[in-house]
Amino acid sequence: MSLEEKVGQMILAGFEGRVAPDAATLRMIREDHIGGVILYKNNIADTAKMTKLINAIKAANAKAGNAPIFVSVDQEGGKVSRLPAAYEKIPEAAVVGRTGDEGLAERMGNLLAREVRSAGFNVDFAPVLDINSNPNNPVIGNRSFGASAELVERAGLAVMRGMRDQGVISVVKHFPGHGDTAVDSHLDLPVLNKTADQLAKLEWLPFKAAIGQQADAVMVAHILFPKIDPDAPASFSKVIIGDQLRGKLGYKGVVITDDMTMGAIAKHYNLAEASVKSIEAGSDILLAAHGYDVEHNVYKALLSAVKSGRLSEARIDESVKRILTLKARYELTDAATSVPKLASLNADIAAWRKAVEKAGG
Repeated sequence: MSLEEKVGQMILAGFEGRVAPDAATLRMIREDHIGGVILYKNNIADTAKMTKLINAIKAANAKAGNAPIFVSVDQEGGKVSRLPAAYEKIPEAAVVGRTGDEGLAERMGNLLAREVRSAGFNVDFAPVLDINSNPNNPVIGNRSFGASAELVERAGLAVMRGMRDQGVISVVKHFPGHGDTAVDSHLDLPVLNKTADQLAKLEWLPFKAAIGQQADAVMVAHILFPKIDPDAPASFSKVIIGDQLRGKLGYKGVVITDDMTMGAIAKHYNLAEASVKSIEAGSDILLAAHGYDVEHNVYKALLSAVKSGRLSEARIDESVKRILTLKARYELTDAATSVPKLASLNADIAAWRKAVEKAGG
């Protein structure tokens, strides 16, 4: 791989379009060699158009000669559900957590994975491993499996196993824990005055367990912990990613940032500088949503940092090896997906949902 191709693998980009990738998206794939894309609600129309769009992205990536592309989505269940209305609804994590049933949680993971895989996705940003410890939290709430570390660990890891069994890469989130924040990081930077010892006794516990089960990927949050690192939020903190996640917790897999265009970063930091600092801290993939200008800014910043000597090519190679290893483990390809027939999947979701309701969810 050339340096340009390697740097591209470290970017997962958002883009515009609902039916076909536009010229700017094709340029990201062809010229910047991006390693992945994320589809948001505004990219998804009906099932047929969604599948057509994903197939077109994969075809463009194959034509460019890149490694198979990550095609990702936030499909958690409940309010964070991106797929079209033709899919039966999966409830939020809290509903499943209330059952206390690991079997039902594992089936949830299976069903989420079957949903996204049916349309050609290969990465799902789920499950949420945040603990719902703050009733005033504006962004987590029912997205969490519950208010105790033990419940979140059991249910979250069961979902992770269920997704893995269906051949979909799961991304656990939001390390080191977003459950006790009172600010939505989409809008501004949350500040949490907890020490590492406090996090280790609560927030870290589900993530530590997921790492013990070889979690595919960990998403790092945009939260400032002044008592741990007063100079950088978790998403580009050498202390939190390098010393704690990579060091103390021993995580050797793929680390991805939350979206670098969120208010937590955009209102307080320069995107290019934050992106380079995140790689210096130990991240592998930068999530750069919302178009070519954002993606290309990140791409140029990383290339420039290598060419100036700030980032070594050996450091880039470490991340690319982890990324390509994950793609190979799941045997990703850019093969096209047929428009899914949903009757069987929807029937299974409906039957599972009734079991959840019966169990007290």
